[in-house]
Amino acid sequence: MKIAVTGATGFIGENLLKILLDKKYDIYAIVRVTSSISEVDKRAHFFHYDGNVDNLLKFFEKEQFDGVIHLASFFLASHTPMEIPKMIASNITFATEILEACKISKVKWFLNTGTFWQHYHTKEYNPVNLYAATKEAFEKIAKYYTQTSDLIFVTIKLNDTFGPNDTRKKIFNFWNKIAKTGEVLEMSEGKQIIDISYIQDVIYAYELLIEYLNSNNRNDFQNKCYVVTSNERVTLRELASIFEKATNTKLNIKWGSREYREREVMLPYEGKESVPNWEQHYTLQEAIKKTVGEI
Repeated sequence: MKIAVTGATGFIGENLLKILLDKKYDIYAIVRVTSSISEVDKRAHFFHYDGNVDNLLKFFEKEQFDGVIHLASFFLASHTPMEIPKMIASNITFATEILEACKISKVKWFLNTGTFWQHYHTKEYNPVNLYAATKEAFEKIAKYYTQTSDLIFVTIKLNDTFGPNDTRKKIFNFWNKIAKTGEVLEMSEGKQIIDISYIQDVIYAYELLIEYLNSNNRNDFQNKCYVVTSNERVTLRELASIFEKATNTKLNIKWGSREYREREVMLPYEGKESVPNWEQHYTLQEAIKKTVGEI
């Protein structure tokens, strides 16, 4: 099974590649020429994309991929006008170029990654920010490709994720830091509901869906959308308590000292089903222990 993966240098991409390579999939990581691949499993093949679409099309026609896993994106919680071109280039232009290559080379399936932030107030479509709007725009563009080819297009939508060796600016990294230093962290009232998933549970959803897409029943998944959601949705304050129990620490958090950010997501998306036969394997407390251990 030959699969192309975008976003292989990201947190989810690095973890997913290891699992797929262990399962003996033939993996090709499509990376920017400026991207560091030092942390990416070297069992994968690499295609360094320089923005030349002709080279991308030739690469796809030569390799004849069975499927594509699309994880690449440019994320900003809020943007400046100067950042718009980069966001459009990454989330729409590059993603569409990959779809074009899929159509021309007759790739069987395309596994897209979306975000809960496309559904502010759990609406069918209400983008929290421009990033979410670009993700929605790409899904709409994909409709053209599924109508004009045999490509199966399916989306997994994620909210927040975490796990070991995560270098992103995520809440557990901040809490891990203040647990060690004892410094005060100013936060909002903490009443927002948090839906956060451990990386191994996230990867399991991708694994299952890849197996379905590689089966004779792949047509059943055309234009389907699935979510990875935690069965332990808790407030931010409750999450802090779980973190304290898991790490045997006390966090010095000053609740209510910061305003909620503009368009704060108080209730995560509730609208879609999980990947068939997917289940959460790790509780939040277990996963936090695996991520940071006892401090």
